Amino acid sequence: MADATPVNVTAGEGDHTYKFNVAMSCGGCSGAVDRVLKRLDGVKSYTVSLETQTATVIAGEGLDYDKVLRTIAKTGKKVISGEADGEERGVEVKDE
Repeated sequence: MADATPVNVTAGEGDHTYKFNVAMSCGGCSGAVDRVLKRLDGVKSYTVSLETQTATVIAGEGLDYDKVLRTIAKTGKKVISGEADGEERGVEVKDE
């Protein structure tokens, strides 16, 4: 599966930009991340790139970093690093 690149990855006022470095070795891996982000409420747009091993999410005010992190981690892919609105954040998955 090719990289999924939905349109509009620019955050608007009140939105958050979350970036994750995710260990993905094949199209199936990036596809799994794509599928969970597509279904996550509060995601306005996102990109998942197998080539750069990244997932970038534009989220509305009600969707926090930890929820997106947990959602990606549930795919079984290792999240190596993350940032929220340009600030580095931890990648330890916390219980809801």
